[in-house]
Amino acid sequence: MLLFFGDSAAKVFVVETSSPITPQNINKLKWLFGDSPQIKNPTITGNFVGPRANMISPWSTNAVEITQNMGIKEILRIEEYLNKNIVEVIDPMLVIEIDGLNQNLFTVNIKPKKVLQVQNIDAYNQKEGLALNSDEIEYLKNLAKSLKRPLTDSEVFGFSQVNSEHCRHKIFNGEFIIDGKIQESSLFNLIKKTSKENPNTIVSAYKDNVAFIEGPRIEQFAPESPERPSRYVKKNIDSVISIKAETHNFPTTVEPFNGAATGSGGEIRDRLAGGKGSLPLAGTAVYMTPYSRIQDDWKDIPFKERKWLYQTPIEILIKASNGASDFGNKFGQPLISGSLLTFEHEENGKRLGFDKVIMLAGGIGYGKKDQAQKGLPKKGDKIIILGGDNYRIGMGGAAVSSADTGAFASAIELNAVQRSNPEMQKRVANAIRALVESNYNPIISIHDHGAGGHLNCLSELVEDSGGIIEIDELPLGDPTLSAKEIIGNESQERMGLILSPKDSEHLENIARRERAPFFVVGEVTNDHTFSFYSKKTNETPIDLKLSAFFGSSPKTVMEDTSISHLYGELSYTNKEIEKYIVKVLQIEAVASKDWLTNKVDRCVTGRVAQQQCVGELQLPLSNCGVIALDYKGEKGIATSIGHAPVSGLISAKKGSNTAIAEALTNIVFAPLEKGLESVSLSANWMWPCNNPGEDARLYEAVQECSDFAISLGINIPTGKDSLSMKQKYSDGDVLAPGTVIISAAGQCKDISNVISPLASVDGGEIYYIDFAQDKFHLGGSSFAQSQNCIGNETPSVQDASYFKKAFNAVQDHISSGKVSAGHDIGSGGLITTLLELCFPSISVGMNINFDGLQETDLVKILFSEKVGVVLQSKENLTYSFDKYGIKAIKIGKTIKQNILSVGKLQLSISSLRNTWMATSTKLELHQTKTSLAAKRAKNVINQPLKFNFPNMFNGKIPFQKQSTLKAAVIREKGSNSEREMAYMMDLSGFEVRDVHMTDLIEGRENLEDINLLVAVGGFSNSDVLGSAKGWAGAFKYNPKAKSAIENFFSRTDTLSLGVCNGCQLFVELGLITPNHNRKPKMLHNDSGKFECIFTAVAIEKSKAIMLNGLEGSILGIWAAHAEGKFSFPQDESNYQIPAKYLYQNYPSNPNGSDFNAAMLSSEDGRHLVMMPHLERSIFPWNWGHYPKNHSHEISPWIMVFENAYNWIINKS
Repeated sequence: MLLFFGDSAAKVFVVETSSPITPQNINKLKWLFGDSPQIKNPTITGNFVGPRANMISPWSTNAVEITQNMGIKEILRIEEYLNKNIVEVIDPMLVIEIDGLNQNLFTVNIKPKKVLQVQNIDAYNQKEGLALNSDEIEYLKNLAKSLKRPLTDSEVFGFSQVNSEHCRHKIFNGEFIIDGKIQESSLFNLIKKTSKENPNTIVSAYKDNVAFIEGPRIEQFAPESPERPSRYVKKNIDSVISIKAETHNFPTTVEPFNGAATGSGGEIRDRLAGGKGSLPLAGTAVYMTPYSRIQDDWKDIPFKERKWLYQTPIEILIKASNGASDFGNKFGQPLISGSLLTFEHEENGKRLGFDKVIMLAGGIGYGKKDQAQKGLPKKGDKIIILGGDNYRIGMGGAAVSSADTGAFASAIELNAVQRSNPEMQKRVANAIRALVESNYNPIISIHDHGAGGHLNCLSELVEDSGGIIEIDELPLGDPTLSAKEIIGNESQERMGLILSPKDSEHLENIARRERAPFFVVGEVTNDHTFSFYSKKTNETPIDLKLSAFFGSSPKTVMEDTSISHLYGELSYTNKEIEKYIVKVLQIEAVASKDWLTNKVDRCVTGRVAQQQCVGELQLPLSNCGVIALDYKGEKGIATSIGHAPVSGLISAKKGSNTAIAEALTNIVFAPLEKGLESVSLSANWMWPCNNPGEDARLYEAVQECSDFAISLGINIPTGKDSLSMKQKYSDGDVLAPGTVIISAAGQCKDISNVISPLASVDGGEIYYIDFAQDKFHLGGSSFAQSQNCIGNETPSVQDASYFKKAFNAVQDHISSGKVSAGHDIGSGGLITTLLELCFPSISVGMNINFDGLQETDLVKILFSEKVGVVLQSKENLTYSFDKYGIKAIKIGKTIKQNILSVGKLQLSISSLRNTWMATSTKLELHQTKTSLAAKRAKNVINQPLKFNFPNMFNGKIPFQKQSTLKAAVIREKGSNSEREMAYMMDLSGFEVRDVHMTDLIEGRENLEDINLLVAVGGFSNSDVLGSAKGWAGAFKYNPKAKSAIENFFSRTDTLSLGVCNGCQLFVELGLITPNHNRKPKMLHNDSGKFECIFTAVAIEKSKAIMLNGLEGSILGIWAAHAEGKFSFPQDESNYQIPAKYLYQNYPSNPNGSDFNAAMLSSEDGRHLVMMPHLERSIFPWNWGHYPKNHSHEISPWIMVFENAYNWIINKS
């Protein structure tokens, strides 16, 4: 039966139950739904918008789990339906319109289809859009003959998925015939050659979906036991560094939010599945679309807007970045570097553009060196799935992703719409993390679920042994799925593992504690057969030898002819330079990315050492991301991005060359363990293959990528390809420019010495270093784009050995402390580099003189994107670089004025900063409340960070204490900040215990011996039904958990801290203001979206015990939340508000809290809650901006736990 709660004029909660619900449970639901009344009618009239009947939303999955944790066992499904009158935009990809709500709302009159014997493989391939070629069809026909039976629909479908271009990379493994000549090497062998020639520190390459290189010896900080509450302990381990990048182009084109979200999730799963399991640390993202046309003078470009198949470019940019950000935010992975490019062009009858968009998700992480290789399964080992249910998602996704967008019927393409549930993946990742961190890791083999679903994941798990899968054991979210759909769907957030029978019980216990769904679905057979069987239906939809399943169809042959494309030359005049600058600064690739960085978590883990935003204004300017491998503040991983597809249109060879060079001139600002030799690359190829001339261009591009990497002495141990980058329209095709995106990563030897693009008045003089040694060509540049041109000459690196020497010279100067600021030359050219060095400060300018350059054409000097760097130094770099054989040309100095002076050009930095920010502001209007988007543009410049440290702070890490006090971090599924919090507490002398909510509910923990309790940040239950509402419900309606928390707060010898999600929890439970009849609430941010900012708070005089001695100080602190607004029903005098944001207006105050509150304390000062994250601001290298010229080992926030320790010691 269905029950209704809420208001039919606004929002209705529809609850499906298996049996009648008691009045007591009805009251629980009313509380859960925000005190919404029950609507007693069995039907509700009106027009509503909500999810489809046959697709249980991720929101529902979390909502039902919340009710189960509250002791309501009868609920099957909960969905939200909005009255159509209050819905501004209806997205048909995600929701449907419904005329009235009745008892049949969730009824689906579809029965699962029986296993089909495929008699005509040709017709079936066409009908289902499987993208099988003629050779593969012939192979399957012969296979059926040899088996003396027709193949089943599952077998044909499975073969198409597992052997799709997306999964098997047939073009990269194929033979190329260019201009009649057979090429000696396949594309894949060209890439593998880099690792053969330059193995350097590679540990594992081309074996997993992730590569490993050697990492340093690091400190692991983890709970002693993953099955029960236990203390955090430190242990030194030998590490490996993981590198990976993944693209999710087709699903993002069709439905951007979930497409990009699951792209990010898929890349994280790739890293989780490395070796016997490894751990993700940080992510990157790249978006490429047609022009947004959001700028006034870009609306009338010659290539007219198409009748977009699915989404407009603006919708894709906003929704895709929302999706990728949302997944990382909720999973708990910071996004620390990225890139954006918009492009389209029509010339000589050729239509080019990223109409089939590119969405790349990259990432770095680590594992244990002795776990970097997978084991060999044995007969009887258990095949396990961790994760969620099966839904009709991505049926044909792997195959359709291998075809041109628009090539199949829309129903097949729309089957690729994804379903994102990051909180589910977090639970699964926690279970895997527990095994990886254990002294004994029982994982034999592990594989991610992605393209091809169970078919690809499970077949590759048992590729060397064989296995049988019990279909009935696979969890079912949609009862209408056929066997083929159960086996082949691409529902996300799942991992496949192989463990011994004994060890699988151990994992089941861990998974139960982490609330990660656990299913034993099969067994290793060692007969090299791969089969799926259902006892319920007595059907065997797949029963094939693995050799037959993976196929032996003929090698793909790519035959093509080289075609030379000449594009029109650029015309310009030096008289228009200022106009050119204004236009270039507004193109999406050059303009401020604030609209991207302000909504993505850049601080979670407490290990981020360098993210995008720098300076007192915190503007997104850094192209090098760095994350620590542990909390000791020494070793880490640096990463960066590079691409040059527009240059690649002029010369595919130069496009590859520049992509690598750009990635390297971005990562050069992190001090690497062995300089350039430390770097490994991921190469992700997006190309419109099977179009005249494009296969030849692809071969040329891959050849140069290989040759250049080998010449530099580095390798490319991982990558991916997506080779159907064409969008089909009724009036013709649009080809995406052939693109390689390079992700660089390497071991950083000193995370506290990363150079950022932050020029200072006292930082020394400005030097230009040309890494390319080429002419200042303008082709392929943002300037060319701004003139609606491509150009016909583009720069590239002429001498790899010179580039290598220049790279290592910069590295040596950074390591020896001789560089105070630096920036690469990339999108927008040298003028953009110089301006961006000045932008993040209020009053820094430059006097620049280019007399030392051989080029005299100022337009070329300013706008050419020839790779190089600009450095600021107090040393004479001309002299010191000359010792390396490198020319460092002094081009100017900084001044304490708001002017960039270049000869007669007098450029206002503040004016051009506003110009540079204008595009971001216009895009911000599409994701933030209009009034706040305008305020943001104005206030960002007027809210510079400033600090005032407490007098008694000495910057030293606390001495080890004689007595150890017991504390606990409490977490729920979806929490993501427990490690950094526990480490901070450990530094102050606490023995910190890891406590999961399941420990309290099931009675494994009662907190009786705990003096300090900290509820940590994250997204418990994905913030469904309100942040921390579900977490609070688990306390309110579980007797053991309720008793534990009430007893703790009733004691007089305890302290507590709630941060972010933990703040929301304690406020929701009324624990901070227990004597108030009308209690504070935590509401959505005024902006309507997740906000991440490095801001500052002013500590005020209060009773808060843990803030003792900090009064009067102003401290930098990270804030990252979506529902962080304190709403107070009474006057300010009724509350203890010990800290306020430095500026009361958005974005410094990121949420619009009443009274500008950042924290709230109980009346007796023992219990403190805050929305900003002190635990992510522990060390100076954590801060987005820290005062110069210090020798601090730690930030003043450590005083919070020093105060806690001293108070408890004195109390005992």
